[in-house]
Amino acid sequence: MKISNETKIGVLTAFAITIMILGFNFLKGKTLFGTSHTMYAKYTNVQGLATSNPVMINGLQVGTVYSITTDKNMKEILVNMTLTKDVNIPVNSYATIKNNPLGTTTVEIRLGDAMQYLPKDDTIRTETSAGILDAAVQEIRPVLGQVKNAVKSLDSVLMTVNSVVDPNAKNNIRGILENLNKTTAGLTESSASLNTLLNTQTGALAKSLNNVSSFTGNLANNNDKLTAVMTNLDKTTTNLSNLDLQKTLTTLDATVTELKASLGKLNTTNGTAGMLLNDPKLYNNLAATANKINVLLDDIKTNPKRYISFSVFGKKNKSEPLKYPLPDTLNAPYIILQK
Repeated sequence: MKISNETKIGVLTAFAITIMILGFNFLKGKTLFGTSHTMYAKYTNVQGLATSNPVMINGLQVGTVYSITTDKNMKEILVNMTLTKDVNIPVNSYATIKNNPLGTTTVEIRLGDAMQYLPKDDTIRTETSAGILDAAVQEIRPVLGQVKNAVKSLDSVLMTVNSVVDPNAKNNIRGILENLNKTTAGLTESSASLNTLLNTQTGALAKSLNNVSSFTGNLANNNDKLTAVMTNLDKTTTNLSNLDLQKTLTTLDATVTELKASLGKLNTTNGTAGMLLNDPKLYNNLAATANKINVLLDDIKTNPKRYISFSVFGKKNKSEPLKYPLPDTLNAPYIILQK
């Protein structure tokens, strides 16, 4: 059987129309082979909502806006929504239009807590949502009221200050401001002095830090010597700790005791040393012996021929010997110097 060209053209045209209708419905949110159902909402202001805009529940897209229709009076706008996901929507839920100036306007379904759910092709409750500007105004309006009250209070305070502050008080305030200016100038000079002190090149603090750095460098360079000194000191302290210091002190105490006993004996007439130091008779005998020796020496000096003779035929000296020492030796015995 031969198919005519007209039949082929008609079939292709019908197929193209079907594909166009299905594509148009798909772009509008209708599923081609899946399950979907319709939900309606009525508004007085759709805030720029358009077909194919998403329908959201808790941030998840569950459908799209299929169509938006209204009557001639424009008092009520019917929004037809196609839900592509099988979700349960409680009967006390609300559909709110969320206007986003930087993005796409969406329909936000806020789920209720009822145990009964809306059937398919039913109408959901709606509520008017304030735009971003309106919300901002609602947030700012209480603040503006507080600012207005604060301005009124400030104005009252300023009026009170103007009534209290007399010319003398104003002069005092002017003087305080002048002193504050001088103080600020002093702080500026102090800051300059502090900058000079903290200068990394010429500041005293930098020089001190350089000296400290040099000192620590010297310590680091002489670390071996310091280690040797500390080692020797440790050895010395070890040797001192090893000494029997108590035994040495005991021996020294015994020596001191014996020395005190010897000195005590010297202060008495007991013993030879004590008698030599404390017996006056010994002193008198020694003084008498010294005087006799002085007399003998003076006599030898005066009459040497009495004791020594060098002549065979010389005349013998028959003069009387001295009985007292000469005046130059009387009471001045000769002192024998020790080498």
